[in-house]
Amino acid sequence: MKENIRLRLLHSLAFFAVVASALTATESFGQAGQKQADVSQGIFPKGQQGPASNFTGKAFNYGLVAADSTYTSLVGNVYFEPGARSNWHTHPAGQILIITDGAGFHQIKGQPKQRLKKGDVVKCPPNELHWHGASPDVGMQQLYIIPNTEKGIVNWMQAVMDAEYGD
Repeated sequence: MKENIRLRLLHSLAFFAVVASALTATESFGQAGQKQADVSQGIFPKGQQGPASNFTGKAFNYGLVAADSTYTSLVGNVYFEPGARSNWHTHPAGQILIITDGAGFHQIKGQPKQRLKKGDVVKCPPNELHWHGASPDVGMQQLYIIPNTEKGIVNWMQAVMDAEYGD
């Protein structure tokens, strides 16, 4: 009998643990099972707002590794608010983007626009004209890596037109 009571008690505890877990998941993920995350709260501080001459909307840069003669790389994080994007630009030695949260776009001139999401990695070839930024409704966090900084870092060009962004 004691064993029977113990078994019932364990089943009851397991049941309540499952219910509590389901309630927590509902609070975290909302009604449709989609996580309601605040993309602006990345793993790094927000950083400094980028100049309006290089961005449409608000983009914030936080430097992680400064360019120097030892590592010859530049690493940082950019948070793009919804609808924000870079101007067209090039990098003499190329650029690597790692999307850490949110959703957005990347486009190399003359190629179709790519959709980006958390976990995507993008290689921007050297001297290729391109842009990147957030989707209209969701911000985007990205890590950037610029190698071989002795070749130069970035050459800013014209703004991405609304028609280009919206295509």
